[in-house]
Amino acid sequence: MAKKELIGNMMIAQSGGPTAVINQSLVGAVLEAKQQKQIKKIYGSLHGIKGILEEDLMDLTRESVKTLEAVSQTPSSALGSVRKKPTAEDCARIFAVLQKYNVRYFFYIGGNDSAETTHIINEEARKAKYDFRCFHICKTIDNDLRQNDHTPGFGSGAKFVASAFMGDNLDNRALPGVKINVVMGRHAGFLTAASALARVYPDDGPHLVYLPERPFAMSRFLNDVKKVYKKYGRCVVAVSEGIADRSGKAIASLFIKETDSHGNVQLSGSGALGDLLAGEIRNKCGISRVRADTLGYLQRSFPGVISENDAREAREVGRLAVKYAATQFAHGSVAITRKPGKRYAVGYKRVPLKSVAKETRHMPAKFINKDGNDVTQAFIDYARPIVGKLPPIGRLKGVPVKQK
Repeated sequence: MAKKELIGNMMIAQSGGPTAVINQSLVGAVLEAKQQKQIKKIYGSLHGIKGILEEDLMDLTRESVKTLEAVSQTPSSALGSVRKKPTAEDCARIFAVLQKYNVRYFFYIGGNDSAETTHIINEEARKAKYDFRCFHICKTIDNDLRQNDHTPGFGSGAKFVASAFMGDNLDNRALPGVKINVVMGRHAGFLTAASALARVYPDDGPHLVYLPERPFAMSRFLNDVKKVYKKYGRCVVAVSEGIADRSGKAIASLFIKETDSHGNVQLSGSGALGDLLAGEIRNKCGISRVRADTLGYLQRSFPGVISENDAREAREVGRLAVKYAATQFAHGSVAITRKPGKRYAVGYKRVPLKSVAKETRHMPAKFINKDGNDVTQAFIDYARPIVGKLPPIGRLKGVPVKQK
């Protein structure tokens, strides 16, 4: 618990993959900080902790509400982002800069790697006996943070994925064949699973959905495609970039060697996985019209496809992080919980940094069908209110003209 009023300046930064609503969290935090009399100046660090190390800072104290609200509606990271894990030397430099600018409140918006960085900084502050409030603000389109029912960024990313599959399904129905879309998701299949929200009619795609939570076998995949193609004369497939074999090795990692500072293979940087799957279908299924796309970074910061609930909740976790730090807790992360009942409602709670850091969560077994190639109604019920309304889809009902 925070034991006393702490007077000083605040620093906030964004880290990891951008999202469509990450700036809602930024603005929620800044506007709340303006209401807290013990917080004097508000600094924004450009490109995460890299900006602290290089003293590449922005003074947000006098930003107008009009400007901040415009930024809140804008996708991607307004302060820039980074993927960097601090070393011991980095931590020493970070504290020198924090002390130089009298920063007593630090907020880092990001996923599990960002939570780990926040935890490291907080532990170093504790060892140095530096009076400091340190909070992680949850964000990730992967929806894989522990302690959270869902995370800001997922709802809008999922809405984009569902909308993209709606359009692709219509295209595939007009010009039948096999279409594969590779969706983001290293260890958790939530975003790929959201493709199932695209279905309006019984024969709509995606007809097959493959997630990293179930081992991927090429022979089984090819048999699945052949069965669907035989039934409908076409097949739309959603595949997570993180699908892996029984040993846990990501299929895409066979082709991609680039890693970030946290040791993660950059799975979204290549269309190799889609090309591999498409080639196998052409060569072994006797189907000539096969196409593959990798949705890639489009899923993260696409304007105009934003979930209202996602935007509102992203704003609230940012606001509450500052409020908690200023009035109640010395450190932690703000998690989103779901209230029981048929009507969608959420709550928020402060959780320990180490409970969110580093490790991730996965799709619950109840969300995946027994064959491992689709989702269940339980997932649809879980995801639909987070995503919100999707575009209406119609279909002609005319009776075919019989030949005379």
